[in-house]
Amino acid sequence: MSVKLLCFSLLVAVFCVSWAKEQNCLKSASNCEECLQSGPDCAWCTEPQSNVRCHTSKGLRRAGCQKSNIYNPKGRVEIIRNDSNTEPENTKTLFLQPQKLSLSLRPGVSQSFPLTITMPTDQPITELAMDTLPHLSGVNITFSSSVNRNPAVIQVNVEADWCPHEGDDSNQRQNLTGPWSVLITPRGFSLGLELEITLECQCECTSNSEENSSSCAGHGTLVCGQCECSEPYIGPQCQTVSFFPSNEDFCRSGLGAPVCSGRGKCVEGFCECDKRVNPAETYSGRFCECSNFDCLRHNGRLCGGHGRCMCGRCICDNDWTGEECSCSMDMASCMATNQRVCNDRGICECGACRCDNPYMGPTCEDCPTCPGRCERNADCVECLAFRTGSKKDRCDQDCSHLTVTVMETKLPSAPTREILCKMHSRDDFCTFFYTLPEMPSRGEQATVWAKNCPSV
Repeated sequence: MSVKLLCFSLLVAVFCVSWAKEQNCLKSASNCEECLQSGPDCAWCTEPQSNVRCHTSKGLRRAGCQKSNIYNPKGRVEIIRNDSNTEPENTKTLFLQPQKLSLSLRPGVSQSFPLTITMPTDQPITELAMDTLPHLSGVNITFSSSVNRNPAVIQVNVEADWCPHEGDDSNQRQNLTGPWSVLITPRGFSLGLELEITLECQCECTSNSEENSSSCAGHGTLVCGQCECSEPYIGPQCQTVSFFPSNEDFCRSGLGAPVCSGRGKCVEGFCECDKRVNPAETYSGRFCECSNFDCLRHNGRLCGGHGRCMCGRCICDNDWTGEECSCSMDMASCMATNQRVCNDRGICECGACRCDNPYMGPTCEDCPTCPGRCERNADCVECLAFRTGSKKDRCDQDCSHLTVTVMETKLPSAPTREILCKMHSRDDFCTFFYTLPEMPSRGEQATVWAKNCPSV
């Protein structure tokens, strides 16, 4: 009795594993590509009358699909160049056979082939290490070798993980399906095997579509055995006229707009947005009209690296602004040595000073064409210190920015952090000296030492 129960349990387990494997195929797949990409064992039935499209080959046969109408590519290996070794047995050069192969890979289905390597006779027979260049993301190449001998036989296994998603544009999809060239070399040698790798991600039957097909009652295109009906016809064979808006009309942002903005599929009147190869990149919105990855870039970084992309528009982090979040609102780099923003001679934009003419420099403190500060302040110093000179009648109005202190002590020999000016009065009746702070500022102070000048 226990033996019978054990056998029954094993049969149930085998059946459940087999059944679970078949359930991986996307029964609701809307086209051949979507079906094949749902699993490495999934196949597509191209018979127009079939009620089951996507299943395993066995599942389609059980559903009545003829074997000749089941599309289930598994990839292939094709030898492009396979020259024989014509060197003597005591050769001193490395030789590989074959020299070039072409591989078509269906994701999830491994392709294998032997690689024979004849080592130079003066080289010790050791465990071979193999290198591949370049490394392809999503394509795994592994090696297993026979016993150490010369020539050695290496079993090469190549398998792809995924196909580019149907939401990607055609140029991007082509780049993601190959063909790619990969060189396999024994470590320490330059001679290698060239592989040309292409992913099988598109169904060949899509290129043999039949417009106005009789299988579609003349009202649609037959693609891979399935009818794509022209409006207003609906049904498996486009045999019915619809007087109501189709579900797809609820998935369009406007009249004539693409279904789900061309970035998803319509399911029961609602958009299911496509998934991207990069899981961090997403489509969103009622019509999949938004994305988080197609905003402006600055220095190669999305939103300048200082914000996040929302529906094609950058939302900047605090202290950053601009369409691509490239403009810093931090004013620290605009502070002059007198602790004034852009020396009060300009405005701070994006963390940099935009100086008023003729001022220049990172903080608008340079002015090569400006009059000298000594000359510029001489008339005010004279009128404030001696009540003489050209501004003596408008001294209080024109010179309010300057405070003058008259010193009767001896002129210092080396003023610290100050500019020493020597000037003659307008009437040339005296010479006077005065100092100004090294850095210009509003409300400047001047210290005056006079020689042969009248007192205030």
